[in-house]
Amino acid sequence: MESENMEIETISSVSALQALSKLLYPEEDDFESGQSNSSSAMGALGPGNIGPPKREALKVIPQTSDENSEHIWDPEEVPEGAEHHDVWDIRETPEYEIVFKQQVGTEDMFLGFTRKDPSTACCEDLVIKIKLPNTNLSEIEINIQEKILDLRTPNKKLLVTLPHPVECSNAKAFYIVETETLEVTMTMKRELDFINFF
Repeated sequence: MESENMEIETISSVSALQALSKLLYPEEDDFESGQSNSSSAMGALGPGNIGPPKREALKVIPQTSDENSEHIWDPEEVPEGAEHHDVWDIRETPEYEIVFKQQVGTEDMFLGFTRKDPSTACCEDLVIKIKLPNTNLSEIEINIQEKILDLRTPNKKLLVTLPHPVECSNAKAFYIVETETLEVTMTMKRELDFINFF
């Protein structure tokens, strides 16, 4: 009786091993060949080896046109303002502060006729206050683009990426001699300004 139970357990364990072998090695039909291959590769197997073998997908590199073939990268890959940044320039960066400015009238303050609130979404102007101690007004060079403010003096250099696009032609700069601060005021242009300011 005991020998029959042992034979049944042996048969069931052998069939279970054969079923497992077929799962692990579907291309090999007989148990013996699967066992010989698995014993040699047992050290290299892990949980990631279960299932069908994985094939690496080939990366397709898009072809560029002949006119752009001498470019190393696309202009979209270069971060905005990188043409102004100079790693080797040792001039220090001045202290600066970005402030949002809102034009508020009595109809806003007391009557609430417009939908303005104190948030930056209702601000029209962007003001950058730059501390420039020991600097003459004639030494300041400033370049304003839609998203970049570039300021240079003999001792200081500042390159700021603006939080919103601005109208370059309407920018105004005012130098306060008492505090040695340059205030640059720029009108922001945003997509939904026609909703906020009617």
